[in-house]
Amino acid sequence: MTNKKPLSAAELQSMGGKARAASLSHAERAEIARRGAEARARSLSPAKRSQIAKKAVAAREAKRRAAKKGGRQ
Repeated sequence: MTNKKPLSAAELQSMGGKARAASLSHAERAEIARRGAEARARSLSPAKRSQIAKKAVAAREAKRRAAKKGGRQ
């Protein structure tokens, strides 16, 4: 007899999510992601959305500066 421990609920859910994603087309996955992002954005206050956008811009600029600096060497 093997003494394998049963999978947790989170492990089972992860397996199901991966199987579902594998069966969807790229366009279907993109549409689901877009709807999720819109739902998350609706739940945020305008101030919080602005804060997140500023962090995203700062991160993008830092990445751009790092790439530019790395290209000069």
